[in-house]
Amino acid sequence: QVQLQESGPGLVKPSQTLSLTCTVSGGSITTSYYYWTWIRQTPGKGLEWMGAIAYEGSNYYSPSLKSRTSISRDTSKNQFSLQLSSVTPEDTAVYYCARGSTNEYDYWGQGTQVTVSS
Repeated sequence: QVQLQESGPGLVKPSQTLSLTCTVSGGSITTSYYYWTWIRQTPGKGLEWMGAIAYEGSNYYSPSLKSRTSISRDTSKNQFSLQLSSVTPEDTAVYYCARGSTNEYDYWGQGTQVTVSS
């Protein structure tokens, strides 16, 4: 069974870069045709799709976050990572990594709370 686990700082200062890593076990991030995705949830906006990196390495980003978002991967560690720059308190959220296909997101991490505050 595929398992995903987010890791990273729980507190980030405004204007800094938020960095999170998702470690995947039970399946390879290079397996066709999955998309390894970052999604966040805020009380006010609900679930927000941020972006993804595909099995072959292509990137896809939300238009509203594209200028601040970078998603990369380390296939040797079976991990993919999120960087969100110039954060503000509005970026405070629970961040999830998930495995997506054309039909669904079938495996999710447990989520990690990130608070942006000085």
